[in-house]
Amino acid sequence: MELVQDTSRPPLVYVKGVPLVKYFAEGLGSLESFQAQPDDLLISTYPKAGTTWISHILDMIYQGGDLEKCNRAPIFIRVPFLEFCAPGVPSGMETLQDTPAPRLIKTHLPLALLPQTLLDQKVKVVYVARNAKDVAVSYYHFYRMAKVHPEPGTWDSFLEKFMAGEVSHGSWYQHVREWWELSRTHPVLYLFYEDMKENPKREILKVLEFLGRSLPEETVDHIVQHTSFKEMKKNPMSNYGTIPINLMDPNISPFMRKGITGDWKTTFTVTQNEHFNADYAEKMAGCDLTFRS
Repeated sequence: MELVQDTSRPPLVYVKGVPLVKYFAEGLGSLESFQAQPDDLLISTYPKAGTTWISHILDMIYQGGDLEKCNRAPIFIRVPFLEFCAPGVPSGMETLQDTPAPRLIKTHLPLALLPQTLLDQKVKVVYVARNAKDVAVSYYHFYRMAKVHPEPGTWDSFLEKFMAGEVSHGSWYQHVREWWELSRTHPVLYLFYEDMKENPKREILKVLEFLGRSLPEETVDHIVQHTSFKEMKKNPMSNYGTIPINLMDPNISPFMRKGITGDWKTTFTVTQNEHFNADYAEKMAGCDLTFRS
């Protein structure tokens, strides 16, 4: 992948009230020509909720557990990022044009910006949700290293923006809630990052059942092994190590940083935690979603 000029950390652009990376917002028009196929599978998450992990799991399932086939290309080529657009690199839509069926497609878009064709075609969705505090910490470090975002500022100021939904892709609260509601009427498998960490084999079996597929137990165990954080972190086909440093600088923070649950406890102050808890209680009131730390 060729080097590109510094992306200069442009400010976010609002589309239908949702803040987005400037380049993503500018590329949304191309999604109007997107046509879903009935055998597409959509991977939906709020940023930093285990997207690359579930993407690698699903590609391994699709390849029958064949790691060599999964290492055919970087994860962002194997699983195109629908709304991705950045200077000097192929967009998600361009990558999709060369993706054979059945396609795995990744998005962070809230429902307001999702191409209607995906809903009309009743495309199956695997959604992964993660504890908001861990997401906020991970997103802060991602903002620091991924230069398509504005400067994150201090951790304290970033946390305030996160709580207000003033980060790319908007409100975490709205995202997890609206996809949860959609799961009542649309074929959505709603998974939790913490469950995946606790028992990845159990969750992979849920995915297989949802897809109507089966694999030998030894193949499932093989997938569990090769989709572990340790294995993915050292694999350039899954760790985003091939992305130009002008876009994502791993010297600032690695793309795959820790991959654990409850790490927010090492970052939040007591005051921040109390403030966040009050905000969370207000914005998640009346919702039956339950998250673990």
